[in-house]
Amino acid sequence: MGTANGCNIPDDLYYLIEKHIWVRRESDALVTVGITDVAQHLAGKVIAVSPKKVGKVLAKGQSAGTVESGKWVGPVPLPVGGELVAINDTLKGNPGLINSDPYGAGWIVKLKPVNWEQDSKDLVTGDQGVAVYQQALDDKGIACQ
Repeated sequence: MGTANGCNIPDDLYYLIEKHIWVRRESDALVTVGITDVAQHLAGKVIAVSPKKVGKVLAKGQSAGTVESGKWVGPVPLPVGGELVAINDTLKGNPGLINSDPYGAGWIVKLKPVNWEQDSKDLVTGDQGVAVYQQALDDKGIACQ
């Protein structure tokens, strides 16, 4: 697991850094999407998550739902387009999972990508992704301590 300014940034995920969104390719050709450790630190205690409905086809950049905290309500823009095939129903009763486990139990949606190769071209991953995220956090003065 990589870190940047005290924020956990796993190097095996893909990131849409400017929106603080992560995506993980799964072995079944699906992708899982959530908000990063940076996003949950900036938002504070998450109190509600409202994902879109399963079966909805969304383009890259469209919102997969909203996340609400005591100081922020915002969309979860998709880093790749596709059909929503699962939502994390556990978040309805325990939205704080986004705070305690943003890369695990706090995932938000799963989708079947329409065009992974094209849509993922502007995402970053690996050691380079962690380094680019580090620079973005430095530029904005963001830390997770």
